[in-house]
Amino acid sequence: MSSANIDMAILDPQVVAREGAVSPVLTPAQVSLADIAIGEPCIVRQLKAPAAMPEWSTQLEDIGFIAGEPVTLMARGAFGGDPLVIRIGLSTFALRKAEAACVMVDVLSSDKNSSLADKAAA
Repeated sequence: MSSANIDMAILDPQVVAREGAVSPVLTPAQVSLADIAIGEPCIVRQLKAPAAMPEWSTQLEDIGFIAGEPVTLMARGAFGGDPLVIRIGLSTFALRKAEAACVMVDVLSSDKNSSLADKAAA
């Protein structure tokens, strides 16, 4: 498997199956930022603003929500989970759930981290 294919395998599990490679360490699952678990490592994939609020995409980009940036949900509000405390790069923001729902992310789950968490729970 070439280095280009290895890079693609990290992002695309279908490449792994097609190339017959060993399962990659990181596999993404694309979801909205509003739906991720606290502390889950993610990468911003794209912004999808609602038709009624198209300016949200520009506003989110202006504060750093750009494709490829690492992002983490740090905390949720006590009642109803609103607002969300989001860490992107070295900045921390409070976003409403509706705003966070515009940010599509790839959730990176590490098999190594999952096995460590399973051992700690046992």
